Amino acid sequence: MKAMVLTGIRQMAMMDVADPVIERDTDLLLRLTAIGVCGSDIHYYTTGRIGSQVVRYPFRVGHECAAVVEKTGRAVTAFKPGDRVAVDPAMWCGSCDQCLSGRFHTCRRLTFLGCPGQAEGCLSERLVMPAASCFKVPDSMSDEIAALVEPLSIGVYAAAQSVPLANAAVGILGSGPIGLSILLAARASGARTFYVTDRIESRLRAAAAAGAVWTGNPDREDVVAAVTRAEPLLLDCVFECCGKQEALDQAIRLLKPGGTLMLVGIPSVDRVSFEIDLLRRREIRIQNVRRQNEKVHETIALTASGAIQPGFMITHRFPFSQTKAAFDLVDAYSDGVIKAMIHFQERV
Repeated sequence: MKAMVLTGIRQMAMMDVADPVIERDTDLLLRLTAIGVCGSDIHYYTTGRIGSQVVRYPFRVGHECAAVVEKTGRAVTAFKPGDRVAVDPAMWCGSCDQCLSGRFHTCRRLTFLGCPGQAEGCLSERLVMPAASCFKVPDSMSDEIAALVEPLSIGVYAAAQSVPLANAAVGILGSGPIGLSILLAARASGARTFYVTDRIESRLRAAAAAGAVWTGNPDREDVVAAVTRAEPLLLDCVFECCGKQEALDQAIRLLKPGGTLMLVGIPSVDRVSFEIDLLRRREIRIQNVRRQNEKVHETIALTASGAIQPGFMITHRFPFSQTKAAFDLVDAYSDGVIKAMIHFQERV
């Protein structure tokens, strides 16, 4: 089959690789239909690493995808050839202490699509995945939206892990696909007001259209002062979605006493810091968000029902042969890109 493979920093090539085969009775052979380009894919493309996870070339990234079932393992009864699925890129063991306690996303033996040292990614024509990582989508859902289920499920999970959101005042620092997914999920959960920041004006416009009452560019205005004027008692919860030290500093100053800071963004550095005096005096709670856990079914239901309408996030489409152009566009934040989608023969 054809696969798009990283061959060096900012280098990518189409290669012929071996067709994947079902090796376990609980696996599915999938034909890919749509793949979303994620910021973590870009980290590997531009730097060859995220923290301790270092690419050894050649390597295939990609983990946001939708597919059609081509073949099932002998023990699979819930799927049949022709079923359309959204894919959770996490593959858990089901038997460690974390899995047995319901924390599948922190499985001791977890492997993740497109993660160096764990599993090759989905930038290929076909893929084998455990049936447990695949979720049927309704006929009314396009393949592109099905591929968006993965980042959307992170937003749904982050919102659920935060605070009681009914009538809450919420900050979202960074309005890329994950920040916008959190906005949609928190809005569906009844949050009152949203204050959203980003350095890209087109993303701020998207956030405003999705329900933000205030948007601001931290390069052009004092975010803390502006939000404090609008919300003198400060915010119940702030989602840090860009992985930047300055956003962490803003978040601490935006939170009311007893507020919650949600760490969602992936920093490009190994260490970050907090203003401990303010953090301590306000008794700020800090909650890290690790991908998602058991929120895919809920995300599909919310999207299928219209409670979450994420289609506006898909701003650019590329054929599989132009995957490198998609990565370069997302890396440069060009042309108002929010989510670039790579397609095969998907139903847009």
